[in-house]
Amino acid sequence: MQPPPIPSTDPAAPRTILVLGPTGGGKTALAIELALRVPGGGECVSADSMQVYRGMDIGTAKPTEEERRGVPHHMIDVADPFGGPFTVADWLDGARDAIQSIHARGRHAIVVGGTNLYAKALVEGMFEGPAGDPAVRARLEALPTEMLRLDLEHHDPLAASRIHPNDRRRTVRALEVWMTTGRRISDMQRQWQDAPRELPPGWTLVGLEWSVDSINRRINLRVQEMLARGFIKEVIRLVTSGTLNRQAMEAVGYHEAVMHLAGRMPIDEVEAQMKIRSRQYAKQQRTWLRRFKATPGSVWIDAETTGTEAAAALVIEKYFPGTR
Repeated sequence: MQPPPIPSTDPAAPRTILVLGPTGGGKTALAIELALRVPGGGECVSADSMQVYRGMDIGTAKPTEEERRGVPHHMIDVADPFGGPFTVADWLDGARDAIQSIHARGRHAIVVGGTNLYAKALVEGMFEGPAGDPAVRARLEALPTEMLRLDLEHHDPLAASRIHPNDRRRTVRALEVWMTTGRRISDMQRQWQDAPRELPPGWTLVGLEWSVDSINRRINLRVQEMLARGFIKEVIRLVTSGTLNRQAMEAVGYHEAVMHLAGRMPIDEVEAQMKIRSRQYAKQQRTWLRRFKATPGSVWIDAETTGTEAAAALVIEKYFPGTR
């Protein structure tokens, strides 16, 4: 397991602020508001596994230039959706470099995203697992996803419950570990996935909380807005430039849009599936967020009753007292 970065113990040093919450829950807006308000200013570091891809903008809810309000954003548009896979390790290297450079400028780094695995790896180091076996992986890659999923549910039901049915890459990895070691990857991850440890000095965790009904309504509305903004046209531009890699195609809506363009799915079904998959993703996130909520010193805000500006004021009052 890779160690987390060494934090500064200087109380006056720039901070690293993690902003977590469910998809569609207002994390980006809060992160930008904090960046504009914290003394000395802040810069955002995206912790979203799909916003790394260039050209995948609407469907990944990438903040527009207008929404960024002049705040620099890092780890967005850093990967080729037509190239090889972009790994957790790739993101971790880039995020650490970005945070270091932000701090070197005397500014605060605000890490914001819905890929909670990224946030956990940033704080605690990365779970690597055993080395891969190319021959075993090749045999697995030759099988259909449905068969792989059934095998994983049989051999490692806990891992299967954590991995989305469409996430072929992680399914293959979990089966590869089982076949090469005879051990379940969920057992190996158990210690790493226990409740988070204390945050390093100078680090802050801010979580946004929503009721299930409220976040589901927000998700449904956001999907409608994505389609209205031209999501299908975005996918047309992408597929006319090449074939999206398998990891990029796992992003909610892109597979469905490609099916629609091929005449195999009506647009109303695309919308319905995007809403379903987004709500399923939010449900998975809640499991991670319950672990993060146990982090000592973290701040959790009822986002249903607290607007973005008020939430930012609460965080600043706690960690930057005396700041207006």
